[in-house]
Amino acid sequence: MSAIPPPPPAGLSSAERDRILAKSALFNPPPPVLTDGRRELVGLSREELAAEMLAMGEKPFRAKQLWHWIYHQGVTDFAAMSSIAAPMRARLAERFVIGRPEVALAQTSKDETRKWLFRWRDGQQVETVYIPDPEEDRGAVCISTQVGCTLSCRFCHTGTQKLVRNLGAAEIVGQFIAARDAYGEWPSPKDDVPRRLSTIVVMGMGEPLYNYENTAKALRIIMDAEGIGLSRRRITLSTSGVVPMMDRCGQELGVNLAVSLHAVTDALRDEIVPLNRKYPIAELLAACRRYPGASNARRITFEYVMLRGVNDSEAEARELVRLLRGLPAKVNLIPFNPWPGSPYQTSTHEQTAKFAAVLNEAGYSSPIRRPRGRDILAACGQLKTEGERLRRAAG
Repeated sequence: MSAIPPPPPAGLSSAERDRILAKSALFNPPPPVLTDGRRELVGLSREELAAEMLAMGEKPFRAKQLWHWIYHQGVTDFAAMSSIAAPMRARLAERFVIGRPEVALAQTSKDETRKWLFRWRDGQQVETVYIPDPEEDRGAVCISTQVGCTLSCRFCHTGTQKLVRNLGAAEIVGQFIAARDAYGEWPSPKDDVPRRLSTIVVMGMGEPLYNYENTAKALRIIMDAEGIGLSRRRITLSTSGVVPMMDRCGQELGVNLAVSLHAVTDALRDEIVPLNRKYPIAELLAACRRYPGASNARRITFEYVMLRGVNDSEAEARELVRLLRGLPAKVNLIPFNPWPGSPYQTSTHEQTAKFAAVLNEAGYSSPIRRPRGRDILAACGQLKTEGERLRRAAG
């Protein structure tokens, strides 16, 4: 019999969630409407798409047709929608657009990691990364949810960039479908057909749970079986520990959960992950134990960046084992990816191996993540900084 998860602390009520959502609304993205008045269809829910068709005097089945062309076929031109009569295609083109982000910069590493700097209609930019599996013809797309970030984690380059605004659902979905454009993965693979872009990690720029409404809407679109159809088991959302929204995410989305832990004491985590001052380690781990579906088959992933002489001792590994006891978990050990001006160094391979050995002996899978894309500014936020430097130089 599984243990009953602990209830949420009294202070983490719906009022706290409402406060987070209200603050998030202050950073809402601009409306998804072009200067000529046409509306972006990417990012609309099924219900919103049906409402747009109803406003045109069309039947609800039109929304189903459009959904298929946009998310299953990957079509961006209404003229290519052969199941829709030409006069209707012309009407749609007058009112709507099926957009993609502009590629401001794109880089491919010698290890085949690919990174894009996408530019939105208001000129703001974010990064998206495709990380291929080293052994199989598949990989993960790491997508962003905010322009900048509020969390200021000291080891993270994005933390040096102030939060400008949230991304809208269209912009979050748009990163994934633009990546699929680049690899020609249309129509959406069905059933057991292998996918090259096989998983999504919501682990790019920004804290997704501080942009929950747009992130959740985008993930529902991506999971819809009649479109992209990516299983929730193929999606991992990473958070630094926005505890009240972790509960809601688990209840409403049920995607895999990753937690950016990086320290085993509140004193150190307060320093390198300042959000810990609001939601300390004990509250964070209690939320992990409440997360629906957490099991040996669906373990919670803890991200742990290895910082030389800061958080990489064997004593800290033993404390991590103690903290995780009884929780279905794996620990990704991440070699720190240096960036200009960072105060940290990467842990030695020997020390990282010792840290991993302590976890492995306790029964926790603890893979050491292979550094990827170091030759293309792959640390999150680096390409955006470089893009802005080039733009200033050109100006």
